[in-house]
Amino acid sequence: LRNAANKKQHKPSNGNALPEATREDVFDHTYKEKEGPKPATIIVWKNVLLMTLLHLAALYAVSIVPSASILTLLWSALCFLISALGITAGAHRLWSHRSYKASLPLRIFLGFANSMAFQNDIFEWARDHRVHHKYSETDADPHNAVRGFFFAHIGWLLVRKHPDVIEKGRKLELNDLLADKVVMFQRKYYKPSVLLMCFFVPMFVPWYMWGESLWVAYFIPAVLRYTMVLNATWLVNSAAHMWGNRPYDKNINPRENKFVAFSAIGEGFHNYHHSFPYDYATSEFGCKLNLTTCFIDFMCFLGLAKDCKRVSNEMVMARIQRTGDGSHRSG
Repeated sequence: LRNAANKKQHKPSNGNALPEATREDVFDHTYKEKEGPKPATIIVWKNVLLMTLLHLAALYAVSIVPSASILTLLWSALCFLISALGITAGAHRLWSHRSYKASLPLRIFLGFANSMAFQNDIFEWARDHRVHHKYSETDADPHNAVRGFFFAHIGWLLVRKHPDVIEKGRKLELNDLLADKVVMFQRKYYKPSVLLMCFFVPMFVPWYMWGESLWVAYFIPAVLRYTMVLNATWLVNSAAHMWGNRPYDKNINPRENKFVAFSAIGEGFHNYHHSFPYDYATSEFGCKLNLTTCFIDFMCFLGLAKDCKRVSNEMVMARIQRTGDGSHRSG
């Protein structure tokens, strides 16, 4: 079945696909948390300091937004969209879940966009995300929402990983990532690519192209935009695991959260996504509140993407009837 599905090309408008026989993003029901006291929480004070300074700088940036030109604000919005796509269409849907195939030019673009987002390199992001799906809401989940909103949102980056997260991450099958030259190139040159894409390019363009001050160009398109993308992504781990309905599976924590779907350009349909992680749209409703799905569809139209995996309506309805919380609506 897997080979047949791989050979068949699926159009995003009507393509259907069965899940692969072996996937690293399917929940592992055999995992059991270790008995006894939990390991001590070790705070990484360097990360605490850096994240505190970043958010203070972002608050300052908000205060100088009125002094920025309209072109700088539009450029900041464009940088937000590009960097968000580096996470949503790139690290998440392409490299973590392999829910569609991207041509080399598209993968290169998504690699640069991912460096603009500055949320760890693609390899590390995808590895941790597969661990998150396989061991969701357990000690082996990097941002276990059972530990509270703050931990799931940002706290997990301020402390050492739980030993089970490290152990399970090392055991994952990651040959697809290791074989991707774009992923490995970005990993090798990640630090200079972040300096270039996350900070220099967003700052340089408004200063050079329309004479924006370097001060404003640094704090708004670079610092403020970066901080907003970070928090939009983190809301998927926190808010979308706590607030919203569960029309597809009431037995798991991830929820459908429209605010998160809007802020994270389509990643807030989280109950659906954890129910069907291999669906490229991460939603039953296509492009609705889902700019990432629109982007992938457009890339398919241009011939830069293909083989978008989709869940059949029959499978969705069967899941709703079997495990849903009764809140499902048709659109």
